[in-house]
Amino acid sequence: MKRMVKEKVRGFRTTDGAGVNLVRVLGNNTVKTYDPILMLDSFDSTNPEEYIKGFPMHPHRGIETISLIVNGNMVHKDSLGNEDKITDGEVQWMTAGSGILHEEKLPASDRLLGVQLWLNMPSKYKMAPPEYHSIRKAEIKEIPIDGGNLRLISGQYKEHKGFMGKYLPLDYYHITLNANNKFTIETENEKSVMVFLLLGDAMIAGEIINEKTAVKLTDGNLLEIESLDEDVQILFISSDKLEEPISWGGPIVMNTKEELDLAFKELSSGNFLKEKVDY
Repeated sequence: MKRMVKEKVRGFRTTDGAGVNLVRVLGNNTVKTYDPILMLDSFDSTNPEEYIKGFPMHPHRGIETISLIVNGNMVHKDSLGNEDKITDGEVQWMTAGSGILHEEKLPASDRLLGVQLWLNMPSKYKMAPPEYHSIRKAEIKEIPIDGGNLRLISGQYKEHKGFMGKYLPLDYYHITLNANNKFTIETENEKSVMVFLLLGDAMIAGEIINEKTAVKLTDGNLLEIESLDEDVQILFISSDKLEEPISWGGPIVMNTKEELDLAFKELSSGNFLKEKVDY
């Protein structure tokens, strides 16, 4: 059965952090439909003044942040003592779990192009130990497909396997499709599947979708993608629905108001971090 378009969300320009210009696509009002993807922010700028102030040190709990930098650089530093830089085509995967503080700097480059996802964590794992992992270009398989290529950021594509998260399965593909080509992805029928049009417009499940738009698909085992008169870059994201209550306050996402209130109380009292702090 072919998947069809269930809902689409076009991103809007806003600022976050210390003044980073970005396109916010998914957020508080889309969590039920796009479950377990909580947030999707897209970066796309050729003007360093729009992003070099970055995201100063801030807390997270209850989520995983997954940052794909297609072009440009991102420098990470956190309360576990990690300091790391990723560049063109690489990924930062941070498990906030029970609590972490981190900062993200965005050094000037010819073009900053990328996406950050917030992946919800199941209630039983929300207080898991925080971790940081980078996925280097050499670790990301580039798989030829008809009319383009597929970069396997995480999960599995056919017989190929990429980085595997610990708490939720996540098939995450960065697909480049040359102009006027078709590509069909086989999917498990009940997986929660969405795509994001990173660059260019394309035909998704028979409907023309504009750049910087997220599309949630209906259940099914086939997804048809077709490029138009230009090359297109598309992110494919598939995971399991959690269907759990969400209590979301800024950088913290828990299941109940009591858990959320406790997190902010601990943040105020200095008891937020549960792991050894080296920073």
